[in-house]
Amino acid sequence: MTGGTILTVGAFAMDTIFRLDALPEGPGKVIPLDAVEVAEGMAAAQAASIVRLGGKAALWASTGDDATADRMVAQLTAEGVDMRRIRRVPGARSGFSAIFMDRAGQTMIVPRYDPAITSDPGVDPDLDGVAAVMVDVRWPQAARRALASARGAGLPAILDADLASAETLESLLPLATHVVASESAARLVTGREPAEAVVALAARYRVFAAVTAGAEGCYWVDGTTLRHTPAPRVAAIDTLAAGDVFHAGFALGLVEGWPMDEVLRFASAAAAIKCTRFGGRLGCPSRDEVEGIMRAPS
Repeated sequence: MTGGTILTVGAFAMDTIFRLDALPEGPGKVIPLDAVEVAEGMAAAQAASIVRLGGKAALWASTGDDATADRMVAQLTAEGVDMRRIRRVPGARSGFSAIFMDRAGQTMIVPRYDPAITSDPGVDPDLDGVAAVMVDVRWPQAARRALASARGAGLPAILDADLASAETLESLLPLATHVVASESAARLVTGREPAEAVVALAARYRVFAAVTAGAEGCYWVDGTTLRHTPAPRVAAIDTLAAGDVFHAGFALGLVEGWPMDEVLRFASAAAAIKCTRFGGRLGCPSRDEVEGIMRAPS
């Protein structure tokens, strides 16, 4: 398999990100060092990052029918993401978040999703021209449909297993062909730390499994062998969307048919560069930038 469109499925919201000297310890007025409004959410950030990294992406996500949705769709369209599958729910309010971040990139996130936009879409996704599907955990009913459809079509079905309820994770994990889990989600499902958790996930679900552990890198299973890909050392100022950039790099390398060690080195380098830039998904690097850091002496 070489190239093709990656369909991302799940969260889509308008985020207002405030960079502060320090997170508030109590009530009062705080003047930010910087601020930006950006349409993201996990699946949306992944789609935009795939395009910036040199791939093709489409987004299946749900919004309201308000002016916020118009701006969200316009932003992702301008990034080059195929937005034809967006579901707009009459009378619903689009998702939004207020995000507060300190100088070291630690965040306080306050999201709001109208229950109407996370309801069952009632249809399976359009997979015309799609080479792989990647879902997050924020729109579970659509994620289940998308993973099952991908497997039925013989396509990679990638699960971004971030922290969610155990019920949600356990309903999605058996449907995936590739699981890339956060440290917290892997611990919730297996009760183990990353190196042991990834072995447990691979054995339990008989899929490719990886567990990301932030600055400690990524643990993954090659057949039955535990492997570790270190994360490049950077001075992080904004970790928001770093996981989404990692998943974008992973999906891109997978559909382009790279060896798995190269896929994970690329994803790790992309996420590391993103952490050095403020603005959530706006900090995603270009493909040339990622390949440059991969060639640099360690």
